Amino acid sequence: MSKVKSAFFCNQCGYESAKWLGKCPSCQQWNTFTEEIIHKEPALKNTWKQDAKSNAPKAIAIEDVQYEAEPRILSFDAELNRVLGGGIVPGSITLVAGEPGIGKSTLFLQIGLQLPNKKVLYVSGEESEQQIKMRADRLSGKNAQLFLYTGTTIQSLFQEIKKIQPEVVIIDSIQTLQSDLLDAPAGSISQIKECAAELQRFAKATHTPVFIIGHITKDGNIAGPKILEHMVDTVLQFEGDRHYAYRILRTMKNRFGSTAELGIYEMTSKGMRMVSNPSELLISQKDEGLSGSAIASTLEGMRPLLIEVQALVTQSVYGTPQRTVSGFDLRRLQLLLAVLEKKGGFLFGTKDVFLNIAGGLKMDDPSIDLAVVMALLSSYEDVPIPSNICFAGEVGLNGEIRAVNRIEQRVAEAAKLGFEKMYISRFHQGVFEKKPDIELVACSQVHEVFQQIF
Repeated sequence: MSKVKSAFFCNQCGYESAKWLGKCPSCQQWNTFTEEIIHKEPALKNTWKQDAKSNAPKAIAIEDVQYEAEPRILSFDAELNRVLGGGIVPGSITLVAGEPGIGKSTLFLQIGLQLPNKKVLYVSGEESEQQIKMRADRLSGKNAQLFLYTGTTIQSLFQEIKKIQPEVVIIDSIQTLQSDLLDAPAGSISQIKECAAELQRFAKATHTPVFIIGHITKDGNIAGPKILEHMVDTVLQFEGDRHYAYRILRTMKNRFGSTAELGIYEMTSKGMRMVSNPSELLISQKDEGLSGSAIASTLEGMRPLLIEVQALVTQSVYGTPQRTVSGFDLRRLQLLLAVLEKKGGFLFGTKDVFLNIAGGLKMDDPSIDLAVVMALLSSYEDVPIPSNICFAGEVGLNGEIRAVNRIEQRVAEAAKLGFEKMYISRFHQGVFEKKPDIELVACSQVHEVFQQIF
């Protein structure tokens, strides 16, 4: 009989040790080691290692390497194509993570249904065939070549892959797969590493794109070892607020394109609907004469967006004023409040300040600083900002308005949505000579914008 072998793994980074350690030498975290049984069979049976080419690799000069650029697989989901950098790359392995119930399974089942010319294998260890069929009936798209597999053993999965020969594989989820070569339970660090390594070898050997859906922890990190994110080619984060219908597919890592792209969806009864013009949805419809609201022109990847910044400034009734933000950096808000108090003389030290980015978005673009400042001053003075004005500018520590990148796209988006005036930095070069269909007001200090509006 073979000897049972166990090892200790770090829950944070997946570091393996023969004995228990109080502090992980890799990620420097305390009390993160857990014991797992990693008993292996003497012979590897029914794994992809035997199916892949057994030729040992040899060193070759880079000038002698020959390759042909394979065309990408374009799905009917334009948002997914944008996030992946232009389409699905053959042989790529993509990890998708998000909160439970955010719509990961719904989105990728819908993508499988929208590939009518491709043979798709949808692997689910969390739902039965009947449950998946019920969800597929209400989604848009129909693919007669979509196959369902609800097993959880990766050896039996590869046997089905040999029979079906799929062109796209979707795994839902990696935490439910397990290998018979290990005695550890499904979802453990050793099982996730082994199953992900097998899927990676399969994807590279057969040039079949693989999508892996993963869970996240209560801290918001992807469940499993950190090495899982290093093994895959692309990491996508599916995020959003359950109280809103909008979902954002954000790129965290991409070996085949930019990591600054994002896709926006709207959750409907028929699945995920692509949002082609998100600016119209993110700007709320409200009555005139409401203070504390300003429109900012921002960028998410290559896409310009117009978002609404809402602020509420009230007299503090406690000893320490409150600073509450939603969708914005709290430290950045404190910096802007200090600039207004130092350079403008506004007494925010005795005020409670609440700031919200409408639509449930989380923004870190510094170009919305000017809109945040104007929303704060509008609520402070209780004077509304005209609805035909928008802002784009970064605010420095001395109250100066700094230039932002790709101002032409921001101006074009504002003009397309019908805005008549836009406040930008006077340090932009060339944008004023192009004479866009919107009035551009150049300012160098925050107090200049305040005097013109209020």
